[in-house]
Amino acid sequence: MLRALLILIISIWLSDPAHAEWHESSSAHFVIYADQSPGEIRKFSDRLERYHNAVSVKLGLPLDKKISPSNRVTVYVVGDISRVQKLVGGSQRNVAGFYIPRAGGSTAFVPEVDVSGKVADFSEIILLHEYAHHIMFSASESDYPLWYTEGLAEFFASAAFEKEGAVSLGRPAKHRAAEIAYADAVPLERMLNTKLYMEKRSKSGDNFYGRSWTLFHYLTYSESRKGQMADYLRRLGNNESEMAAATAAFGDLKQLNRELTKYLQQRLMPSNLVSGTDIAAGPISVRKLSEGEAAIIPLRTQSKRGVDKEQAQKLLQEMRKIAAKYVADPAVLAALSEAEFDAGNSAEAIVAAERALSVNPNEINAYVQKGLALAKLAPSQEKPDLAWSGVRKHFSKLNTIENDHPLAMRYFYESYNQQGKMPTKNAIDGLGWALQLAPFDKEIRLMVAQQEIADKRYADAVYTLKPLAYTPHENDISKKALELLKETEILVAAEGSKATEAAPMPKTAS
Repeated sequence: MLRALLILIISIWLSDPAHAEWHESSSAHFVIYADQSPGEIRKFSDRLERYHNAVSVKLGLPLDKKISPSNRVTVYVVGDISRVQKLVGGSQRNVAGFYIPRAGGSTAFVPEVDVSGKVADFSEIILLHEYAHHIMFSASESDYPLWYTEGLAEFFASAAFEKEGAVSLGRPAKHRAAEIAYADAVPLERMLNTKLYMEKRSKSGDNFYGRSWTLFHYLTYSESRKGQMADYLRRLGNNESEMAAATAAFGDLKQLNRELTKYLQQRLMPSNLVSGTDIAAGPISVRKLSEGEAAIIPLRTQSKRGVDKEQAQKLLQEMRKIAAKYVADPAVLAALSEAEFDAGNSAEAIVAAERALSVNPNEINAYVQKGLALAKLAPSQEKPDLAWSGVRKHFSKLNTIENDHPLAMRYFYESYNQQGKMPTKNAIDGLGWALQLAPFDKEIRLMVAQQEIADKRYADAVYTLKPLAYTPHENDISKKALELLKETEILVAAEGSKATEAAPMPKTAS
């Protein structure tokens, strides 16, 4: 079934005669690939950059903070919704776009977005929602409650792109209207308690997202509750529990719930207009993809989406055919290296990567794939210790080619565990910095938490694990994180008991 699906995806893409007109748009925070005109893709880049800047202004974040090129979000505009759904796979037929957060390669897949109007369509709303998370987690390591993170993302996702470059934020989330009205209602007491909500959430769907937006929007604009959101966040930052912080900051929750119901009945709701002069997009470069790059787009999107063993083998055969035609295209050769590695061919991956690097020494993906293949082969080398040293030198060099590349630090650290050795302090510090650079990366976050547990820094591990354990998008990593979190919270409690027992008795007045 999966093989048939992959064949279908590739055949649909390659049968499209327009695929040769693919363009790449490169800007400060995004790389976009689209089979659209240079003007259209430039306008899409401009919207996303202005959205980034507008949200940053609203959150009080600096606009001049630079990120490494590989840590930008890559957006693949893959045609219509049916193509997005084929990439998702499985039975998810209601998906209109999706986003995969990861260090050195956060990727979004969306159908063609209509950028002619000022209001975002549903596909663009999904991208804006996920990117709001991306900005939030990139800016702060704080452990926010789930309702707050989702309410914030919904608050910004309903943006509108106005005249003269302005962006309107905090508009009504009309795309949640039906959910708010008809889906299973989430009691406010449950919504404000992440752990309780996750334990009791409706499997058939509920109005959590819509309710979270309502509360976030109301607390942002209500004059009678001015300052309560800031007080709530301050209390959370002082380690008050979610419910304690909510009741102290918001007061009677039943009264708050009545106010939210009344708030939704308003005909007009406030919003913010961020002036275009304050959020200029900055330089945007657009180029037409080479013939080879355009030819591998359908394979590249599937590779970045992720492949299983059967898919990897099929994709490799197609990639080899294209690479045989475009023997000197570094992007094609780097993609071939990735396909060889995914299919389990480490030696061949190294050959393809070296061919790419001989044409372009700064082909970052080729450098990453070569390093991964070297690590895979290291245990079988005649002198494995020397081979592992070579792996670490390779990833150290990657960090000099592109400073602050989070994967360079991740794989440098991982090489010690793969070798069966204790990571050095330098490697541990590097992993921690990789999480600072890419706090949205689930695998790096889990690694950092596991290292903190190994170092008996249990309270730090709890802090690191919570955003991963309590996520609405459950997966194997979040399940592992939740299991670790429960175990680590027991250790934190045990440490607290020991500290209490060991505390000296207070002196009494004589």
